[in-house]
Amino acid sequence: MSSVFEAPLLPTYARAPVTFESGEGSWLVADDGRRYLDFAGGIAVVGLGHCHPAATAAAHAQLDRLWHASNLYWTRPMAELAERLSTRFGGAKVFFCNSGAEAIEAALKYARKATGRPGIVALEGSFHGRTFGALSVTGQPAKRTAFEPLLPGVSFAQLNDVDSLRAACAGEPPACILMEPVQGEGGVHAATPEFLAAAATLAEDTGALLAFDEIQTGVGRTGSFFAFEQLGVRPALATLAKGLANGLPIGCLLVADAVADAFEPGDHASTFGGNPVACAAACAVMDALTDELLTSVRVLGAQLVEGLAGLPGVVETRGLGLLVGAELDRPAADVVSACLERGLLVTSAGGNVVRLTPPLMVAAGEVEQALAILGEALACNETPPA
Repeated sequence: MSSVFEAPLLPTYARAPVTFESGEGSWLVADDGRRYLDFAGGIAVVGLGHCHPAATAAAHAQLDRLWHASNLYWTRPMAELAERLSTRFGGAKVFFCNSGAEAIEAALKYARKATGRPGIVALEGSFHGRTFGALSVTGQPAKRTAFEPLLPGVSFAQLNDVDSLRAACAGEPPACILMEPVQGEGGVHAATPEFLAAAATLAEDTGALLAFDEIQTGVGRTGSFFAFEQLGVRPALATLAKGLANGLPIGCLLVADAVADAFEPGDHASTFGGNPVACAAACAVMDALTDELLTSVRVLGAQLVEGLAGLPGVVETRGLGLLVGAELDRPAADVVSACLERGLLVTSAGGNVVRLTPPLMVAAGEVEQALAILGEALACNETPPA
């Protein structure tokens, strides 16, 4: 193999022609030595920044002790992380896995067994993963069509449309109502407090479990550990992944104590779930998410939104904390490429939305650098007059 670009990988990603060798904080370094300001953050994964000293030290120390033990036995990092997550949630039992999609699969199975019902209500525009069950509840036809028929019994409602949600829950009561507090892949659209309150009422009235996908919004991304802490509604189920171990593979399902009696041994499993190294890193992440840092996330998110609003071609800015979207008057793909050429990593979320998910530890000066580069990229990609 003369180049990494010739690696025999299935073409499931349209990878940019850049190979990264190292990273520190908000910066990545390519194999040619060029530095890139990372406002993609591994798509909302490296919340503490690349190679955060405390998370790195925790992972290194655990690597010297124990890499893996079957879930037939206990390990201390797994137990400690479960205790911390349960406390933060307000009382929950935890199932560990390796990714967000797996956490969603666990949530779907749990809701079905707990209620004895097959139906699921999800939202249009949502994204929950690409495994079969997670894809079945993803409200984006472009991602679903090639793999249909998918899981039956799924109904979709419109985000922030209470009547649509009521209609989706009419008839046979569902097992669960599943939603993201902020739709990340769907264009960075937040659920309103009124919509979430209506969802909670519907869940209570129908006996359904309210499930929040906090895979992208959780672990401090929105300025609180769970986004739902700011929104006035506590779900029965919640899923986490992405930023939980700052880049090591981990996911989890949290089930509120009041409804946590449905699963029995053998109902679900994950060979690598609760891996000691990933759990040790995740404990370090939780230690680092101080109230001071979460306040900074909210402040810097406001700085980013305000700066984006003044850039040419930006029609609307939206988001929560450091999960921010800029809706453009043109396709986002060319702007994302122009940013890459100028040393800034961002992603798209929908055809004309640029998504920014920098490390939570990002500095105010780095926010200004990103805004300047994005402004240049927009200026060179101006939509010609009609």
